[in-house]
Amino acid sequence: MQNCSRFKNHRLTQIKKVNIIMKNAKELQQERAQIFHDLADGRVPKRVPVGGNIGIEFCIQYAGLPLAKTQWTLEGVEEAMDKACQITGSDLYPLGPARPPIGYQILGSRTNVMGSKGFIQHPEVSVMEADEYDDFIKNPHEFIMEKALPRMDKELDTDPVTRSIVYAKAVKAHFDYLDRYAQIDEKLIEKYGFYRIPPESAGMALSPLDYIADFLRGFKGIVMDLRRCPEKVAEACEAILPMIVKMGTPPVISKYGQTFMPLHMAPFLRTSDFENIYWPTFSRTIQALADKGQRVFMFCDHDWMRYLDHLYELPENTCIAFEFGDPKVIKEKLGKRHILSGLYPMTYLKTATKQECVDKAKELLDIMAPGGRYYFDFDKSLISIDSANIENYTAVTRYIAENSYYNNAGEPLASDANKGKKFVDTGEIKAFKSKYYQTWEEYKEKHPNISPELEPIIAQKLQMYEEMLFTFF
Repeated sequence: MQNCSRFKNHRLTQIKKVNIIMKNAKELQQERAQIFHDLADGRVPKRVPVGGNIGIEFCIQYAGLPLAKTQWTLEGVEEAMDKACQITGSDLYPLGPARPPIGYQILGSRTNVMGSKGFIQHPEVSVMEADEYDDFIKNPHEFIMEKALPRMDKELDTDPVTRSIVYAKAVKAHFDYLDRYAQIDEKLIEKYGFYRIPPESAGMALSPLDYIADFLRGFKGIVMDLRRCPEKVAEACEAILPMIVKMGTPPVISKYGQTFMPLHMAPFLRTSDFENIYWPTFSRTIQALADKGQRVFMFCDHDWMRYLDHLYELPENTCIAFEFGDPKVIKEKLGKRHILSGLYPMTYLKTATKQECVDKAKELLDIMAPGGRYYFDFDKSLISIDSANIENYTAVTRYIAENSYYNNAGEPLASDANKGKKFVDTGEIKAFKSKYYQTWEEYKEKHPNISPELEPIIAQKLQMYEEMLFTFF
């Protein structure tokens, strides 16, 4: 009886401790939400928000699990992700999206291939010929569905019935895989109090030229096309613009949401090609999303210093993360209009001492933090176990989280004379149309006898699956 009483008291103590932990996590989550919301609302936050994205591949390696096998089985992946969350000072949920190997295997993907070390790589592949621009321009989505996908995914290059079966299996496998990760994400976000953007307010898109280069023509192909037929490339960018805007528009528009846009080709272009071909549809994409109320978070791959004056003209409060560049010049040119991030070299975490890494963070903080339009992040994600000294990563992210408080929190963000000014005119962007995408209105025209009572339910369900398929492609 005495032993039972002692065990009971022990259990009560443990429950109290868990409640305290959960309360602290919830309070931390609220604080983190407030600092990001302040940025979106145009106020100086309590402190500098901290990022520090960690790849799933790193989580698996850090936990000592086999990389390739774990991505297939997901055995131990939750514990691995939990362990990675313990080393970060990030305010954002730090774990990056997973790429489902089973979906790529079913499709026979040529563009997403798991290498011998277990990393999924994106080989240089061209699935559109230089003489096919006219076909593409007629309707990019239909061209991709009919011609590009069977070339991109070997198992789709078959008869229509088999293709449908393969595609159905791949879609099911893809979303089953992501659902498992989503369940883990939910647990860890609540356990550690990470900030999350509003549900269903995240989107992803590429600039029109990046999409054509990355998925259709390849780097070599697009470089040749820009020299041989630049007018066709420009027409193709214009033709795909409606599809890109749709891709970047999430189900729920929120000023606290974000559409992620990784940018690739611009640093490798001649300035004239950037200005005449890349910039017009790229800037209109971001402006069109901003006009809807959706903010873009863009990652400027490589060196964008040539284009800072152009970036200035994007919608106010666009989030811009840089891989390379001069922080002082970037801050001077963009720091009173946009929210800036990046620039801390991940490689420094591997080569420098802990104190040197923290000093580097202080240096960047002194340059970028004044005025409030800044959140800390690295120039790259933590992808593999040999990317950085983990102690240095932890020291830097936690130093920023604990030592970057503003003494004028709540005041308006620094702005210049162009506050509220719109530089980019989107002009007319046609509505997205494709025979392989059906809106509810189009479906209803073919099925006019749907019960009015059930119509809202049926509409929501059917459109949800239509959007899922569009997102998968």
